[in-house]
Amino acid sequence: MVVLSAAIPAVPALRKTILQAAGRALLAEDGIGPADIIVVASDAPGAGVLEAADLVHSGVATRVAVFNDLPDPVVDREFMRRGIPREDDATESVRQLKALGVDTIEVIPTLIAGTEDEGRVLPPWCDQQGFRSIVVVAETDHTRRLRRVLRRSLSGHTTTVTIRASRYSQFDPARWWETRAGVRTGIVELEKLLLDVVRHPIS
Repeated sequence: MVVLSAAIPAVPALRKTILQAAGRALLAEDGIGPADIIVVASDAPGAGVLEAADLVHSGVATRVAVFNDLPDPVVDREFMRRGIPREDDATESVRQLKALGVDTIEVIPTLIAGTEDEGRVLPPWCDQQGFRSIVVVAETDHTRRLRRVLRRSLSGHTTTVTIRASRYSQFDPARWWETRAGVRTGIVELEKLLLDVVRHPIS
């Protein structure tokens, strides 16, 4: 009974420790150095744009690239039906980057629909452009899985990839379970990361 009484107060602390460890498992970040270009991951059009602009102004690179996402035909048709013009994420990101003082912006021309597509598209694009080093900016919760995918896909290529978690990401690895949005994001991304580890144990 004495042991049980002593253990009960420790349970919340243990739970917090476990949840923080889970949050940290989603985060991967590499040391930042000079690069040929900064790429904004498709999952982070807003937070990634802000982080990319900051990196440009700090001298990491002079160029930024954004992905050309697949359009959502249902949503696009509904906006058109209502007479509202709609910009795709790439166009919006380019506009924002220019407003933030970034002069050289590229749109990666191949349409993508997620992380696996980024891993498929980036290697040949980097080869074609002759890039030796890239910094990829993503949402905090997405960085671990993204790094695994990109390191696999760039294996055998001359391009090295550095992952940067945007400081403007809403996901906080130390407190993610305290909000409904954080719980939803954390659970979904942990499941995706686990699946990636199961499918590719050595990555």
